[in-house]
Amino acid sequence: MDRFVKNFILMSIIYLMAASVLGVLMLGGRHGELVFVHAHLMLLGWVSMMIYGVGYHILPKFAGRFLKSKTMAVLQFWLANAGLLGMLGFYLAAFYDPGTPAWRTLSTLFGAVEVVSIALFFYNMLATIYSKAPE
Repeated sequence: MDRFVKNFILMSIIYLMAASVLGVLMLGGRHGELVFVHAHLMLLGWVSMMIYGVGYHILPKFAGRFLKSKTMAVLQFWLANAGLLGMLGFYLAAFYDPGTPAWRTLSTLFGAVEVVSIALFFYNMLATIYSKAPE
């Protein structure tokens, strides 16, 4: 198993744990600002990272192809994690310090980084699955 695949799976499990603890802590009171963080840790953190890891490992094998670009997959790993953590960190900063418009802008910028990482996965998978079969 490639190292980047293991990294995606490891981060997925870490995000699951973090989101689960956060979810339990939210039961203690009103924490509306944390709902966004909790949901994104679960969906983009746990679920998506697991899909990326398993997808990169299994889908090329199912298609009988080599992965189009391991370098792109490694880049996607770093962008996906930086995008998620940056988006959530600056989202919370904007919530607790609404007088600083830079926080919302930075949160949006890191959200765009997350979208770029998703586009890399999209391209890498389609370019792998629909590549010419090796002879």
